[in-house]
Amino acid sequence: MRRFLLDTGIAGDYINHRHGVRNRAEEEVRRGNRIGIGAVVLAELLYGIEGSASRDENLKRLHRALPALKVWSFDELAAEAYGRIAAELKRIGRTMQVPDVMIAAIAVSLGKTIVVSKDSDLSAVPGLTVENWAAE
Repeated sequence: MRRFLLDTGIAGDYINHRHGVRNRAEEEVRRGNRIGIGAVVLAELLYGIEGSASRDENLKRLHRALPALKVWSFDELAAEAYGRIAAELKRIGRTMQVPDVMIAAIAVSLGKTIVVSKDSDLSAVPGLTVENWAAE
């Protein structure tokens, strides 16, 4: 079984049935793979919803989509991965938003997890496999 962690932008595409992301995710589930988001992604989604003009409808969409997604926590293993990743990025002079490093750390802590993102920053993380499922 492969695990796919959706980054915030792609998770929004999944929730809102945009760019073929939901179809690709359903295809992976049929293959026996697991699709999910990190708790950090959930927090970012909720933050965006709270500031949106259609808050109630967006919150309903999120709650309809959540049962199909695994929500992976930012636990002790992720914290250890965060420390390693942040230190390495600093060493090579690559700046990255803290939430992105946390998302990468969750993926790394899960093992061979693939991050699905349109954010090219995540591909700078050593050892992280990043795919873009969005068909523009």
